[in-house]
Amino acid sequence: MEAIIKLNEDHSDGKRVFADRERTNILRKGEQNLILFLLKRVPKWITPNIMTGIGMFGSLIVFLSFILGSFYARHYLLIGILGFFINWLGDSLDGRLAYYRKTPRKWYGFALDIVMDWLSIILIGLGYYYYASVGTQIFAFLFVVLYGWSMIISQLRYKITGFYQIDAGYLGPTELRVIISLVLIAETLLIGSITYFAIAMVALLLVINIIDTFKLLKAGDAKDREEKAS
Repeated sequence: MEAIIKLNEDHSDGKRVFADRERTNILRKGEQNLILFLLKRVPKWITPNIMTGIGMFGSLIVFLSFILGSFYARHYLLIGILGFFINWLGDSLDGRLAYYRKTPRKWYGFALDIVMDWLSIILIGLGYYYYASVGTQIFAFLFVVLYGWSMIISQLRYKITGFYQIDAGYLGPTELRVIISLVLIAETLLIGSITYFAIAMVALLLVINIIDTFKLLKAGDAKDREEKAS
């Protein structure tokens, strides 16, 4: 009986904590279970804003790993894996912690999350810019621009449809962190491999953004017809 009650409580917590966004990424089920597990163990003195700061600290570590890898030895890139984990921890738990404690500030949290995500991408892109060899630094710029484009799409989708979605199909921020972490490992073993990843990631983001833009325009057109009909 106690097990059934606990299961119902966990289900209720999960619905409340993740109610404000729709996830489609591959790792969503395991990720959400881990987030719920961690939320129950976060000390009371840690606030959602502190969690946001922790996430930014993780991005700063990723940036520094690229700088150290550029000026000293490329095995320092492995520090970036720790940075991505810390970034995931802060970025995934800040808003979820507010919903778990029933103290959400929807629009404040929404605005803060977008700004911090953008600053994190700039830091990571800037770090790669300094690490990249001459002639390939353009891909750092393109990565930041294309990721920014995807962020704009998500905000416009939210405005038009009312659904906030941070994933591009099966690929979300968590999957991106995992992929980049694997690439950092590959780069320490085979120098220059990160360039091929950068090219592939830029191409993938471009394709995804073009597809999502057409979907967005289609949703906007449907919204216009709906408003005219009413």
